[in-house]
Amino acid sequence: MVSTRSTLFRVLWVLALAMAAPFVLAHPSAPPTWQRIDSPAPAVGLDGKLHKAQCSGYPGTDSSFRFWARKGKSKNLVVYFEGGGACWDNLTCTFPIAGLPPQVPQFFVPQVPPGTDPATLGGIFRGDNPANPVGDWDMVYIPYCTGDLHAGSATRQYTSIGNAALGVPAGLPLTIQHRGFDNFMVVMDWVKKNFDKPKNVLVTGASAGGYGATINSPWIGKAYPKAKMFVLADASQGVTTTAFDTGTPGRGNWNAQFAPWVFGANATSLSGGELMRRAAQGQPRARLAQFTTALDSVQIGFYGVMKQFYGPGGSCPNPAIDWYQQMKTQIVSDGTSVRNFRFYVAGGQYHTLLRDDNYYNETSAGPPFASWLSGMLDRRGGGDDHHDDDDAQGGVRWTNVACPNCLVDLPCQ
Repeated sequence: MVSTRSTLFRVLWVLALAMAAPFVLAHPSAPPTWQRIDSPAPAVGLDGKLHKAQCSGYPGTDSSFRFWARKGKSKNLVVYFEGGGACWDNLTCTFPIAGLPPQVPQFFVPQVPPGTDPATLGGIFRGDNPANPVGDWDMVYIPYCTGDLHAGSATRQYTSIGNAALGVPAGLPLTIQHRGFDNFMVVMDWVKKNFDKPKNVLVTGASAGGYGATINSPWIGKAYPKAKMFVLADASQGVTTTAFDTGTPGRGNWNAQFAPWVFGANATSLSGGELMRRAAQGQPRARLAQFTTALDSVQIGFYGVMKQFYGPGGSCPNPAIDWYQQMKTQIVSDGTSVRNFRFYVAGGQYHTLLRDDNYYNETSAGPPFASWLSGMLDRRGGGDDHHDDDDAQGGVRWTNVACPNCLVDLPCQ
């Protein structure tokens, strides 16, 4: 472990720099029409079990949970899962994202950050931009403060390796509440009571929230069985290692809750790369999609940590090329063989676009991303037609798109 510490911290330094920006971008002109729901009461969820909403409980943080909702003008609904890293062992759970200098490693958001307000966000949340296909939809914003991809239902004990920036000594016991699924169940109890019978539902999220959207979309489909369903994962490709996917520590620490009628009875053994494919195959009447940049620095950073401590990963020692090779193979395979799935691969290294106005400006793959999303939503509830869609609104078809040279073969270096 000592021999790899400097390499790890170089990876984490790059990771921290890249992670900070996507979670603070804002647009000041967005109308303040959101309702905040504080400390929602425990509720019986869609799974028939009682759930209590709470954040991670990391020392010195606020463990209370809150979420936001906005009433739109159309009979449609967006359920958005916020991103914010992940935590699964002594190392990753010692270093929360806490607004610290970028040289300090930071892995997961431990609480709902003070000042969170979706009314200030850009991108998908703007109701004043006619290019936004969901600008007038009802919206629910689910914060992320549990380090478990919005999927966990467990209390776990870790031991701090020492976080001097936060005054957390080495050896301190850390009790972390991985309760993302419980929070989601409590939110959906409120949503069902307040948003009745939407015609169309878009389940989406960025980074960890993209995994949350993928994993939890079947439960939302269960809540609204007559709605036409759409699922979009932003910057959550599922390039992970087997030891992480099946290990404890690893994803196994979260007791992730997968809808068995979609993911199967043994979903806990699925690889990260299989999650979107299974979600699409198990919801054939829905449309599902993924967005990523070709060399997403944050996804590569997390994969680098997994490869180093939960290896071996792919055959290429370079984690960036290894991640790219696996992303390319996976997304092309799903895009050509799963009839209700499409992808948008953009150029660059940036991480996520849904919460900022790059949502409108991204055109490296051809169509503007917001127009491409319009194409996804245009044939309401389609997706059982294999890549032969009619022209969508604005003349943009919902097809697999990638920037030039974004899906070429890169040799291992």
